[in-house]
Amino acid sequence: MSSETKNKLAHSLIKDITSYKRYLTFEKGVSDNTLNAYIFDISRFAEFSQQKDISSFNDITIQHLNQFLALLEEIGLALSSRSRNLSSIRGFFTFLFSNKVIDHDITEKAELPKSKRLLPDTLSIQEIFLILDQPDIETKAGMRDKAILELLYASGLRVSELCNVKQRDILFPQEMIRVFGKGSKERIVPVGETALGWIQRYQHDIRPHFMKSGVSTDDILFLNQKGRGLSRMSIWNIVSCSVSLAGIDKHVHPHTFRHSFATHLLEGGADLRALQEMLGHSDISTTQIYTHLDREFIREVHRTFHPRG
Repeated sequence: MSSETKNKLAHSLIKDITSYKRYLTFEKGVSDNTLNAYIFDISRFAEFSQQKDISSFNDITIQHLNQFLALLEEIGLALSSRSRNLSSIRGFFTFLFSNKVIDHDITEKAELPKSKRLLPDTLSIQEIFLILDQPDIETKAGMRDKAILELLYASGLRVSELCNVKQRDILFPQEMIRVFGKGSKERIVPVGETALGWIQRYQHDIRPHFMKSGVSTDDILFLNQKGRGLSRMSIWNIVSCSVSLAGIDKHVHPHTFRHSFATHLLEGGADLRALQEMLGHSDISTTQIYTHLDREFIREVHRTFHPRG
């Protein structure tokens, strides 16, 4: 358990997790990697529960566990990783119940929630990098497409959000982008220096060539050859073309980049609250606990865990 996590959790929660850690180490003799994975999963669930005003594992209900598992799915954690989380939590609660720390074991009847919709295929980091290398940056359109793909993966934007990004929304000194999501709700999302570099090159060298006399750009960042903002279908075609050139046999569209962005960050150990803020998931019930984060903390999480941060 990191010192940062300890500072976040109530003493009673830390005490029980520490006891379980000693049990796994000295009585079960699990490997360091297994131990770290178990404690990470349990600590993340404990932090989530504390956001629900819970300071004792005995107060956690099956509803809390189901909400947590649903949140992991919504954010984009793979089924195998969600299964591991549930297994980690189940082992921990079995230990607490056996030692009479809790009155009942909520995990006995816990199951992973059935997916309400088919999630898009997740791309591996290697597949993402291969796709990002496909645009021909010797051409104007290719340089633009390269900046688009880099931004999609760097920030996990929805395609509609990317189409509406304006030049003034790119906050270069802060390495952030201002995004207007569903319901015109504004959020600030980190952008790695790799994507910012390509955006800067596009703005300086390419965008002026796409501007047309008498056509208002409304400061839209990405333009087509007629001087107007790109449509969602145009972004879709850019992605599809690069995927095809990369020889990847998967059904990939812009949202796949968003899904991969979330999965890679989360599996790398990113904080749930920071990721929730970056994705702008205001449509799920637990979003409220993630809305008042320090932006510098979010940026540090992104820089630390994103492969191209």
